[in-house]
Amino acid sequence: MNVSRVVTGVVRSLAVLGGVVLSVVTLIIVISISGRALVWAGLGPIPGDFELLQAGVGFAIFAFLPWCQINRAHAKVDIISTLFPDYVNRVIDLISELLITLVMILIAWQLWFGLQDKISYHETTFVLQFPLAWPYAACFATAVVAVVVSIYMVGVRLKELRYRIKR
Repeated sequence: MNVSRVVTGVVRSLAVLGGVVLSVVTLIIVISISGRALVWAGLGPIPGDFELLQAGVGFAIFAFLPWCQINRAHAKVDIISTLFPDYVNRVIDLISELLITLVMILIAWQLWFGLQDKISYHETTFVLQFPLAWPYAACFATAVVAVVVSIYMVGVRLKELRYRIKR
């Protein structure tokens, strides 16, 4: 089994899940805003809509990070890098991957500590009263996937550098 296919499949599935969650959250907000506009008709907003929005969007962002990483879709500035030889650009890409990996590790690490706090203090949302540990756990799991993908991409960049593989 090809590692690249497995990683790409997991990352694609996670991005699709993030897209589904984002679509559901968008639908919830549309329904809630429509309910506010129709208060005169006996309707109203969805209770806890902002809590669902925060949890859902947070998860979606983390679900898209590995997809951006594997497709080299993070924001980058390449004003002068086009002037460098291919080998120098490969070194810059490797350094960038290493830095992103370190940032992903730091984010996952901090999410882990945040998750432990939410679990130990039994914090819940104000309106819906669902445990804050749930969205933290979902974001932590996707951050771990982002770390694994980042490490994988460092390996890809090392291979490109070593064997002078064209992208």
